[in-house]
Amino acid sequence: MSTKIFVNLPVKDLKRSVEFFAGLGFSFDPQFTDNKATCMIVGEDIFVMLLTEKFFKTFINKKISDATKATEVIVALSAKSRQQVDEMVHKALKTGGTTHKKPDDQGWMYSWGFADPDGHVWEVVYMDEIKTETN
Repeated sequence: MSTKIFVNLPVKDLKRSVEFFAGLGFSFDPQFTDNKATCMIVGEDIFVMLLTEKFFKTFINKKISDATKATEVIVALSAKSRQQVDEMVHKALKTGGTTHKKPDDQGWMYSWGFADPDGHVWEVVYMDEIKTETN
């Protein structure tokens, strides 16, 4: 069974969020995009729905967490190399993101991350397949 994943994130300014993630190289599905939401394509079966806070509230019965003050989730993305990790984080920082921690080099795994303009934490991870087999 193939399963698709849709991560839903509230955003304060949809246009700003689209510009930020487009700057990182992501594309969006126009079929699921309007003034309340957009569908960011991460992979063949992985999508991030960026929803205005007002629209996001229609799906929940609780308050929206302030991602600039508390972390509820870390969205992790795989990378093909250490260089790709660094490139994505540098792009994020240039387009309005912030660093949420220093790079972490475990030898077999290298990760670094950023917070998007709404404070959601994104981790970019490279795992060396050969070195993972020895750990």
